[in-house]
Amino acid sequence: MRLIALLFTILALHPANGQSVSWPVLKHYEGKYLEKVAMPVGGIGTGNISIGGNGQLRDVEIMNKPGIGFSGATSPKLAPCFLIFTEDASGKKRSKALMGPVPPSEYQGQQGSVAPNNGYPRFQQVSFDAAYPFAVVNLDDEHMPVSAKAKMFNPYIPCDPDASGIPVAVMRYEIHNKTNAPIHISIAGSLDNFIGMDGSKVEFNSFDRTINVLGAKRNKNFFRQDQLVSGIYMTSDGVDRNDAAWGTIALTTSDIHKGYTISHRTELDPKSWNSDVNDLWDDFSDDGIFQDTVFSEKKDAPHAALAVKFDLGANETKEIQFLLTWVFPNRKDWGDRKIVGNYYSQSYSDAWDVALKTIPRLHQLEAKSLDFVNLFLQSDYPAIIKEAALFNSSTLRSQTTFRTKDGNFFGWEGVFNSTGSCYGNCTHVWNYEQATAFLFGNLAKKMREIEYHYGLNDSSGLMSFRVSLPLNKDSNWKVAAADGQMGTVMKMYRDWQMSGDDELLKENWPLVKKALSFAWIPGGWDSNQDGVMEGCQHNTMDIEYFGPNPEIEFWYLGALKAAAAMASYMHDGEFESRCRHLFEKGSQWVDAHLFNGEYYVQKIEPIDKAAIAPGLMAGMGAKDFSNPDFQIGEGCLVDQLVGQYMANICGLGWLADSAHLRKTMESIWKYNYIQSFDNQFNNMRTYGLGNESGLVLTSYPGNAKRPRIPLSYCSEAWTGLEYTAATEMIYNGMMEEALKTMSNVRNRYDGWKRNPFNEEECGNHYARAMASWATLVAYSGFHYSGVTKTFAITSRPGNYFWSNGYSWGNAKVDQKKLIITVHFGQLPLRNVEFDGNGSMGLKKEITLKEGQSQEFELK
Repeated sequence: MRLIALLFTILALHPANGQSVSWPVLKHYEGKYLEKVAMPVGGIGTGNISIGGNGQLRDVEIMNKPGIGFSGATSPKLAPCFLIFTEDASGKKRSKALMGPVPPSEYQGQQGSVAPNNGYPRFQQVSFDAAYPFAVVNLDDEHMPVSAKAKMFNPYIPCDPDASGIPVAVMRYEIHNKTNAPIHISIAGSLDNFIGMDGSKVEFNSFDRTINVLGAKRNKNFFRQDQLVSGIYMTSDGVDRNDAAWGTIALTTSDIHKGYTISHRTELDPKSWNSDVNDLWDDFSDDGIFQDTVFSEKKDAPHAALAVKFDLGANETKEIQFLLTWVFPNRKDWGDRKIVGNYYSQSYSDAWDVALKTIPRLHQLEAKSLDFVNLFLQSDYPAIIKEAALFNSSTLRSQTTFRTKDGNFFGWEGVFNSTGSCYGNCTHVWNYEQATAFLFGNLAKKMREIEYHYGLNDSSGLMSFRVSLPLNKDSNWKVAAADGQMGTVMKMYRDWQMSGDDELLKENWPLVKKALSFAWIPGGWDSNQDGVMEGCQHNTMDIEYFGPNPEIEFWYLGALKAAAAMASYMHDGEFESRCRHLFEKGSQWVDAHLFNGEYYVQKIEPIDKAAIAPGLMAGMGAKDFSNPDFQIGEGCLVDQLVGQYMANICGLGWLADSAHLRKTMESIWKYNYIQSFDNQFNNMRTYGLGNESGLVLTSYPGNAKRPRIPLSYCSEAWTGLEYTAATEMIYNGMMEEALKTMSNVRNRYDGWKRNPFNEEECGNHYARAMASWATLVAYSGFHYSGVTKTFAITSRPGNYFWSNGYSWGNAKVDQKKLIITVHFGQLPLRNVEFDGNGSMGLKKEITLKEGQSQEFELK
C-alpha cells in the first residue's frame, strides 16, 4: 500500500512523461524591454530569488535581508544558473546557458563585462511572458537543435498565507526537439553554497577596488537521495548559527523515477584563474553527466551542480523540474540586534524538509494558483488595471514584508538594496495599500492587532506610527502621525466589515475610541472639537502641517464616520452621537472654507510651539512655527482626497459635497498631470524623466501662491499616490483619466527603463504602490460586509474577479442577473446589491462554498 501511495504522489507532482502545464500570460516583454525585468519568486515572509527578463537568476534575497544586485556567488562567473547539453545522432555536441543574451548595458566594466555568468554561450533569441506569480522565459537559437522555456513560480493562493508562504522557487525547463531525429539532452543547475553571504557583508578588493561579498565559512555540500527527490543539500560548519544568514539550501529534482540519469558535483577545482568555472563547463559539456570529484583544498563557499540527462524523440517536448528551497530561521529585528524568527521556519526543519513536504502538494498548489490567475485574467477589467494590481501584489512576497516566529505580520515601507527602508509597519504609508486586506485578510488583522495592542499608548491614546521589534510599547518611537492614526480607525472598520469578525471589533473597540479621542486632547489635532484638524499634524510627507488641510481632514472625516458606524454596532450611543456631530461640522466646514472652487487648499496657521501636545512632531519639518516651511498652502495636492478614497473602499459614502469632490479630481487631472517630465524642475527624488508622463504631488495653477519653501516632496511623482488618484477618479466617473493615469505609471515601469515588478519610492518594492489593488475594487464596485452578509458589485455587465481577504471567486453581471461563484473559501450571503441599481434580500442566509455558484435576479 505504501508503494502505491508513493506512486500516486509521484504522478500527482509532475505530469506524465514530463509534459508541461500551460501557464497564462498577462504581459509579454521582448527586445530592450527585457533589460530591467526581475520578477521575485518566493513566498510571503520567506525571501525570494528573481528571474530576469533574459532568464538570468538574480537578486538573491533568501537570507532575511534585501539583496538587490546580489548574485548569490563569490564570483559573477559562478552566479546561479542553468545549463543545457545536447548531442544529436551524428555525435555533435552543443552546450549553452539557458539564458538569453547579456544586455548591452552590461557589456562594459573595468575588466570586461560585469554580467553574471558572462562567459557562457547563450541562446540568441529571448522573450519573457508573465502573469505573476508565473514567469516564462522563451529561448531559441538557430544553432541549437532545441528551443527551451525557463519557467518559474511560487504558489500564490489568495486568502491562504501559509500556502503562499513556502520558501521555494519551482524551476522548470521545457525542452522542445526541433529536429526530426532523437537527441540526448541534459539540464543542469549550479550555484555556490553561499550560506552566510547575504550581500550585506562586503570588503573592497585591494587590486581593483571592486566589492567582495563575505560571510561564508566552512560551508559543505552533500548529494542526497530520497523517495521523492534527489539533489544537493547545503549546510555550513563555520557560519554562526545565530547569524541571520545561517541556514540551509537545497537544489533538488523530482524527476527521479523516469529512467533519467541524475549526476552531480559537490565541489569544483579550487585552483586559481577561474579553474572552477573551467571545471564545471568542461565536465558538463563533455557528455552532460557530472563526475563528482573530491579535492583536498576546500573553499568556504563550494560550488555545486545537479544534472538530469534524458532523451528526446523527434519533435518531442519534455519538461524537467527543479526546486530551490531554503530555510533561514534567524530573522532579526528592525535594527539587526535580536532574533525574532521566521514564521515559515516553524513548519520546516531545513531546506530538504521543504522539498519533501512541498513535492506531494505541488500539483494542488500549482492548480489553485493557476485557478486564481486564470480567473483574474479572464475578468473584464482593463488590462492596465490587471497589470498594476497583480504585478504590484508581488511586494507582499518581497523582503518588504515578513512574518515573525509568532505569526505576526510586519512590513518595512520598502527596502534598499541590502537593508530595509523605514521600519515599523509605518501607519501613514501602509494606509494606502489595499492588497493585504483584500488578498490576505488574516494578515491585515494581524497588523490591526499590532497597531492597537502594541502601537497604542493605553493611557494617552497616542499611536506610534512605527512599532518596535521585539514588540514592546516602551521601546516605540512615541510620535503619532495624524493621517496614520486616523487611517487605522478606517482600516479597523474595513477589516471588521470584510471579515465579519465581531470579536475583532469588540476586543479593540475601547482602543479605537482612545485612538480617535487622541485628536481632542489639549494641544492636539482638533483640541477645540469642531470637526476640523488644525493643530500640528505629522504625516506621510515626513513633515508637519500647520493648519487645516484636505489631506489630513479627509482622513479625519473618514475616521469619524467609520467610528460612528462601529459605535452604533456596539450600542455606544454617546460616542456615536459625538462622532456624527463632529463629522457633520467638519464636512460642512471643509466645503465652506477649504474648497476654492476647483480643489481644496490648506490654510496655514502659525502655532506656538509650547502649545503643541507631546508626541505630535517628528522633528523633520519646520523649525520656525510662526512662518512654517514645507506647507501646501494654495497648492493642488494629488492625494488631498485620500481619506475619501478610503471611505469609498470601505463603503462609507461621500465625506463632503460630491460635486466638490468630482471637481477636485478634475482639477488634479488638469493641474497635476505632467505630459512630459522633460521640462519639469525637481529638487528632490526623481521618478519621472524625459518624455515620461505622470501626476506630480503638488501644483500651483493660475494665481495660486507657492510657499517659498514648499512641501517636502512637492515635485516628485509617487506611483502609490497616482493609483490613489486613479481610484478616486474611477469612483467619480472619470474612467478615461483614471486609465491614462495608470498607463502613465506602467509605461515608466516598462521593463526597459524600470523593473515592472518593483515600483519604488523610499526604497524598492514600496508598500504604497499596492494601492493599485484599489483600482480593481473601484472598477468592479465590489463591497462585501461579513457583518450584514452583503455582496455588492457594479451593474455594468461583465465578469469580475472578487476577493474579500477570506474567500475569492468571480461575479458575472448581465443586466439584472448576477451569478456569484466561489473558487476559494466560503461566502455567507444575506443580501446582494447592484451599486444602487437594484438589490435582493434573501429569505434566509446561505453560504457558498468552494466550487459553488448562485444566481440572483435583482429588482
